[in-house]
Amino acid sequence: MRKARTQQAICWLMRAATYSIVLVIASIIFKIVWNGLPAISWEFLTARPRLSGSEGGILPAIVGTLVLVVGTIAVALPLGICSAIYLSEYAKQGKFTRAIRLAILTLAGVPSIVFGLFGLGLFVIFLRFGASIIAGCLTLACMILPIIIVSSEEALRAVPQSLREGSLALGATKWQTIRKNVLPYSIPGMLTGSILGIGRAAGETAPILLTVAAFYLPRLPKSIFDQVMALPYHLYILATQHPDVEKVRPMQYGTALVLLTLVLGVNLAAILLRIRIRRRQKW
Repeated sequence: MRKARTQQAICWLMRAATYSIVLVIASIIFKIVWNGLPAISWEFLTARPRLSGSEGGILPAIVGTLVLVVGTIAVALPLGICSAIYLSEYAKQGKFTRAIRLAILTLAGVPSIVFGLFGLGLFVIFLRFGASIIAGCLTLACMILPIIIVSSEEALRAVPQSLREGSLALGATKWQTIRKNVLPYSIPGMLTGSILGIGRAAGETAPILLTVAAFYLPRLPKSIFDQVMALPYHLYILATQHPDVEKVRPMQYGTALVLLTLVLGVNLAAILLRIRIRRRQKW
């Protein structure tokens, strides 16, 4: 009887914690939507900023954020998946491999400002890319790479070993086994890591502040060596650096709503793709 009461109390405690988290997140989203919707208009989404960003639209910031997200995923996703495949399928399991995994897990918890300083020193100064799209994308790729590697490796480990053994027993090579029998079933899990990486890359301010973001640049980028405006940095400037905070408050919430919609939209597309792939699978 005592064990049942303890179990019920723990269940209610966990339920209360879950509902509290959902309530906090819902209240934040509601406040952003409630205050941001009045600022959303066709001009706000398609016009270029004026008067140091206090008037006009946020089109350059939207385009800059999309360019950075796409560039980051284009760099980080292949590297992350290939690294996970090597660590899970090819690397000899031992102290050295465990040390590499520990280093990857450690990098996943490093603050974003450290990656920003790393990108500033390596890509901006040493490689002489300057403050540019390529420097920002490479820095963000380094930041989300550990997340993609860890999630991809876990997805590969979740595939039953019998699928590998059966394929090898029929005469398939190691790569044929991975390509035909392992990757198709691990892609949904890999996409989960990519979703987490996309959300972090799109919402970070510190790395792009040091490598690519411009405070006021009312034009669209023409090459990978151009600076761009970005929604997180633009929102930071409006919220902390503008002298007339009350005047730009609607733009603050409007920018936050656009950034939130952009991140949720990209994540939703990745989730739908994952569901579609998972429905085709047959174990």
